[in-house]
Amino acid sequence: MTTILIADDEPPLVRALQNHLAHWPDLQVVATARNGLEAAQAIAQWQPDVAFLDIQMPGMTGLEVAQGIEGATRVVFVTAFDAYAVQAFEQEAIDYVLKPVTAERLQRTVERVRRSLAAPQEDGRLLSALQRLLPAAQATPPLKWVRASRGDTTVQVAVDDVLYFHADEKYTVVQTAQAELLIRTPICELLGQLDANQFWQVHRSTIVNMHHVEGTRRDELSRLFVRIRGQVRELPVSRAYVHLFKAM
Repeated sequence: MTTILIADDEPPLVRALQNHLAHWPDLQVVATARNGLEAAQAIAQWQPDVAFLDIQMPGMTGLEVAQGIEGATRVVFVTAFDAYAVQAFEQEAIDYVLKPVTAERLQRTVERVRRSLAAPQEDGRLLSALQRLLPAAQATPPLKWVRASRGDTTVQVAVDDVLYFHADEKYTVVQTAQAELLIRTPICELLGQLDANQFWQVHRSTIVNMHHVEGTRRDELSRLFVRIRGQVRELPVSRAYVHLFKAM
């Protein structure tokens, strides 16, 4: 039996999804939630196999709920908005279903759920392992300097002095203890040029210099954040990268 949780702030939509899922006798809805906070609490209590989450809910978004999940619960996002697909799959979503949900569309979702639960999870752990193996296989030594701009001035920054890199629209922010600078190299390209033992990707848009990491913190919803020495801002860790900090 595959256990299901449904979270949506519109009760008619919850009932409609329950009725659809009732066509599959091997699926059991064990809990429902009306907002993000209830969803996070119910997932922690019931540990369902799959959580069907609306994205825009009071209290917490479905994306925030997914980020805080510990354990094996997988996620299917059910939403009226198509603008969150990238963030959704960053949270290892099995599927991303647009409302209104039809029986035909839900059939494909159930098939994906079954395949996902039957196979070993090929999630962010595999991605991180590949990212770490790639630099070792390259002849090019890791990047030592970046040329970054601040206003109309270009400066050379030692990568050892960089606290973290963060994607910001068209640019990548280079954060040092003294300044915030910009480069045009995308995060995905930059990652392959850095020393993988020193620079860890913790989010789709963030790479941190582990030499400057002070520690980590979990909030009341089990979401993980990285603390950088001397910085007030905490950096969120995506669910795909939480396993990197298990030993810390």
